[in-house]
Amino acid sequence: MKSLRCFILLFFLCSLKCLATHIVGGEIYYDYLGSNNYRITLKLYRDCYTGQALYDDPATIFIFNSSGVFIDSVEIAFPGSDTLPSTINNPCFVPPTNVCVEEAIYQTNINLPPISGGYNIAYQRCCRNNSILNITTPGDVGSTYMAHIPDPTLAVNNSSPHYASFPPIFICSGVPLSFNHSAIDPDGDSLHYELCDPITGLDANCPILGIQAGSGCPAIASPPPYSAVPWSSPYNASYPLSSSPALSIDPQTGLITGTPNMVGQWVVGVCVSEYRNGILLDVNKRDFQFNVLDCPNLPVASIPEQIVFCTGYTVNFTQNSVNAFSYHWDFGDPTTNNDTSNNNSPVWTYADSGVYTVTLVINPGSLCVDTQTTVFYIYPLLAPSFIPPPGECIYENSFDFNGIGTFSGNGTYIWNFGTSASPSVSNQQNPVDIVFDSAGVHPVTFTVSENGCVKSYTDSVYVYPKPNALFGVSVETACVLNPIQFIDNSVSASPLTYLWNFGNTTTSSVQNPVVEYTTGGLYNVSLVINSEDGCKDTFQLSAPLDVKPSPIAGFSLTPTVASIFDADISIVDQSLYASNCETFWGDGLQSPNCDSTHHYTLPGTYTVMQVVVNDVACYDTAYDDVIIQPEYLFWIPNAFTPDNNDLNDNFKPTIVGVHDYSFLILDRWGTKVFETDDSSQGWNGYYKNRLCKNDVYVYKISFKDDVQNDFHQFTGKVTLIK
Repeated sequence: MKSLRCFILLFFLCSLKCLATHIVGGEIYYDYLGSNNYRITLKLYRDCYTGQALYDDPATIFIFNSSGVFIDSVEIAFPGSDTLPSTINNPCFVPPTNVCVEEAIYQTNINLPPISGGYNIAYQRCCRNNSILNITTPGDVGSTYMAHIPDPTLAVNNSSPHYASFPPIFICSGVPLSFNHSAIDPDGDSLHYELCDPITGLDANCPILGIQAGSGCPAIASPPPYSAVPWSSPYNASYPLSSSPALSIDPQTGLITGTPNMVGQWVVGVCVSEYRNGILLDVNKRDFQFNVLDCPNLPVASIPEQIVFCTGYTVNFTQNSVNAFSYHWDFGDPTTNNDTSNNNSPVWTYADSGVYTVTLVINPGSLCVDTQTTVFYIYPLLAPSFIPPPGECIYENSFDFNGIGTFSGNGTYIWNFGTSASPSVSNQQNPVDIVFDSAGVHPVTFTVSENGCVKSYTDSVYVYPKPNALFGVSVETACVLNPIQFIDNSVSASPLTYLWNFGNTTTSSVQNPVVEYTTGGLYNVSLVINSEDGCKDTFQLSAPLDVKPSPIAGFSLTPTVASIFDADISIVDQSLYASNCETFWGDGLQSPNCDSTHHYTLPGTYTVMQVVVNDVACYDTAYDDVIIQPEYLFWIPNAFTPDNNDLNDNFKPTIVGVHDYSFLILDRWGTKVFETDDSSQGWNGYYKNRLCKNDVYVYKISFKDDVQNDFHQFTGKVTLIK
């Protein structure tokens, strides 16, 4: 691993030597000198170890009005240059000696009378180092540095901000960077910092403008605006180099932080914006190169930034130090001298709230130590909470909340109940009478702010929907003593219980009850439903239920007990108030009137039903039983004449009241010529579709009688006469 790191370092340095060309950074700014005179300062930074181009002599700057119209150009003689020290962001690593960066500071004075919109000042040059990793074709990408003198109505006699120091030429991969990139404003204007896009400039075809411009190259620069450098994905202005955490700049202080994690050369742009009375006056955009090196075995003390606050007085300290083999912590607790530890990840409990400076020294007493100091804010535990009140129904909800948990009670409480609540927010610790206008689950957030900390707790309250009570009636006409089923059509999101009131002092709790009214009249029927959530609704028929009087069914049978041989039964109607009457005899047959006679063909017990209907379609029924007693009868002739004269053409017995019947005919030679088990079927004298000859034939008949279920068998002769 060590040899690999050395190879990467040598490759990087070789890249600098083999591919470097010229510009590695710069900026331009101005100072107001009085009487409309300005001192223009152009700072340029050049790779002086292997750079192929020298500084411009002279350097030409161009002046435009706010509409981009060329005003003037100024030639500034080369003032000479100084070599910057090869600084690096850690004292325990010696930077390479074969890398050189020069700084040249061009200055000139110029008189610029006030004009509407102000002036834009620009300098352009080619080119950047070919070894840059975060822009495409960097050797063809130049640089532009510009400044803006504002409209005199916005600021009179303004001087622009300029940066206090140049960033370190080298930074170590994997080592946290912390560089103060702040600027100075002579007028005391408000400054705001951000990472921004470097601006592209000239290319190798026309690398210089002004009096040194080559043949075919313009002598005057193009006016602003200018294009940003072409970033190579995934890099951009806010993520200019590979780092974790990403490179960032504090917008108020200009402090650049981040931890680079890839060796190479990277272009970075920083803008400082100048504001007066909230109005933007000028932006000083500087770009520069970071040379990221692999610094093997470099010890780096690192305490992670505090990201959790107000968790109590006990802190579990952690560290992300690199190449550390021993530790010394000082927790900065002034109440004791024992607030130190040599553990890797110590625990310390502070006596009280406060702001404490914590120091970590790694490898103390060794040749190369490193120290980090950071500030911890210690406050009591802040853990707001609340117990959600029980759910309520939408039509009568009103919730009270009680803010509880761990907090001092001295914190801008903020309750957020959502847009469906009235009120939707509250700053009371214990708000009351919160009403929601829609059913469902409503998240509620309770936030407490104390000691600069903000903690929130979210839970939910339930607003239950109102069930919808509804029912129908199973019949079009309600009649006395006729069953009426009430059919529930209610709608609810949860199971229901029911309370029916039928208007006749009776109630029911079943879902679909059946009721018989004993007297006619008008009845107010209502249903009250209750959901499982405790919400209820009521439905009542729009008009009272009109129960009509019913007819009274009644009849008499004569006789009620009869023999199968004399099975004619008469019915006499005895119903009252009926306009129509039908008789159902119980054997599948019916009569359209109730004064009639019916003949039964089989023995058995039959239930006779009478149905009567009045002129309002109400009905009644009456029932009675008739018994048809079984009898047994058998008789058979001894001859028949199958001559198709419809007289004595079939030979069969007369038989009544039998079952399990069998009838067989044999000729004199014992051949079976006929067979059946149907007592109504006889022999027509044919065998195989031909009429048999005159002769005497033998019959065999067997059955069981319906009276005693006894078995009977008969054998005899019959004469066929043609």
